[in-house]
Amino acid sequence: MLLAAEILCGLPWGIFQTICVTYASEVCPIALRGYLTTYVNFCWGLGQEIGIGILRSMIGRTDQWAYRIPYGLQWIWPLPLIVGLWLAPESPWWLVRKGRVADAKKSLLRLTSLNRETDFDADETVAMMVHTTALEEKLTEGSSYIDCLKGVNRRRTEIVCMVWAMQNLSGNSFSNYSTYFLEQAGMSAEHAYSFALGQYAINMIGVFGAWGLMSIGIGRRTLYLYGLCGLCTVLCILGFLGLVPEADRQKGALATGSLMIGWAVVYQLTVGSVAYSLVSELPSRRLQIKTVALGRIFYGIVGIVNAVLAPYMLNPTAWNWSNYTGFFWGGICFLCVIYTYFRLPEPNGRTFAELGVLFEKGVSARKFATTKVDVFHESVDDHVLDQLSKADQATVETVEQAPAHK
Repeated sequence: MLLAAEILCGLPWGIFQTICVTYASEVCPIALRGYLTTYVNFCWGLGQEIGIGILRSMIGRTDQWAYRIPYGLQWIWPLPLIVGLWLAPESPWWLVRKGRVADAKKSLLRLTSLNRETDFDADETVAMMVHTTALEEKLTEGSSYIDCLKGVNRRRTEIVCMVWAMQNLSGNSFSNYSTYFLEQAGMSAEHAYSFALGQYAINMIGVFGAWGLMSIGIGRRTLYLYGLCGLCTVLCILGFLGLVPEADRQKGALATGSLMIGWAVVYQLTVGSVAYSLVSELPSRRLQIKTVALGRIFYGIVGIVNAVLAPYMLNPTAWNWSNYTGFFWGGICFLCVIYTYFRLPEPNGRTFAELGVLFEKGVSARKFATTKVDVFHESVDDHVLDQLSKADQATVETVEQAPAHK
């Protein structure tokens, strides 16, 4: 029963992981795009903190409620989630792609506070969405999963897959198995769970730190690249702690726990948070959901490999690498640094149309931030613009025919 339940839960979980970042990137303006997409990572941290906190409180129980309470508490979530989904507006970008331009304008107005955004022009914003969609239609013949691997979109899909995967390749197995790892390093179960609580709290706080770094103008590529450098350094230091003599094992365990907290700080300030922004910004609008889904599938494959390897690395009856595991993941992380330097572009401050043109022109990842782009010099098909005109006219006629309220 438990296995069947986990499988059934895994299906919607996979959908949520794909939809949440794409939806967040489409319902907010460019200036807020990085903040709302990285907020997804805060939600992961919040859920992990709640889960580890409940498990920590169950350590002293030896009856059946030690496992029943953690499972039973999950019943509190469906109602608020259903209400939130019911109230959420549809993505205007999705409506434009479906040819429902008038509905896109209504959704856009619902997402905007006109009394505060005095300079906002809904028609101009929708026109930009239509123009961007038209540009992507010109560049991409279809919108299937196969099209994610063709032409310009092959590069975009590759980068998204690697951005997701590098979360796991930068030592995330330490985070996922932190409690077990600390116990193998010589720490008691109670203290190991306490360290894990601190680690997951940092997962949430780190998101706000990432917001602060982005607010002062530090780009996504810069944060991701330097974050990987920091993670590589911490992992190598963890490996050297494996040389601590057996007589000082308790001190080594405390040092290991402290370094894992340090790893979590660096990870959440950079790679952990910024990845959600990057994977939502780099795909084309037409193929965004499919590209993110492929990236998440690749993330899952790498995660499965991690899940198989990590227990062997840490288990004293298997490979028993303990802290030396840090050397392995430090080496993998260094390869991620090299990939990021040469392949990951900077999307900060770019519209989706500008990113599309930069990818079409084959601009080097290192030159994305400095290359000037004028998207309105790019031609689009007349039938797409006619569609906008007809939709706007239909909106006007609907308003004129509506009875006046007294």
